[in-house]
Amino acid sequence: QVQLVESGGGLVQAGGSLRLSCAASGITVIFNVMGWYRQGPGKQRELVATMTSGGETNYVDSVKGRFTISRDNGESTVDLQMASLKPEDTAVYYCNGRGTVVNPGSNYWGQGTQVTVSS
Repeated sequence: QVQLVESGGGLVQAGGSLRLSCAASGITVIFNVMGWYRQGPGKQRELVATMTSGGETNYVDSVKGRFTISRDNGESTVDLQMASLKPEDTAVYYCNGRGTVVNPGSNYWGQGTQVTVSS
């Protein structure tokens, strides 16, 4: 059974940094896309950053220049380095992995990790 497990959330002051990590288990092939989404209080879940197995990245405009996504295909991990954090970055952050050569329609989510940025 495929599982995605996040770590690294917490409480940080505005302007600070955090690093989120996500590890996939129960999978022997590479996800086509891995990434991070977030859901703030009273908001819909939104894309934060994604990276393809080939290294192409995509960021939501609000985090460009502040967040950096990276992944290790061999280890099925994806990290999100967050800097210059703002109170509006407060949210539950979810790891996502989707699409493999054996199951192109697959879509898996982690349980989420809370990030709280105080002003």
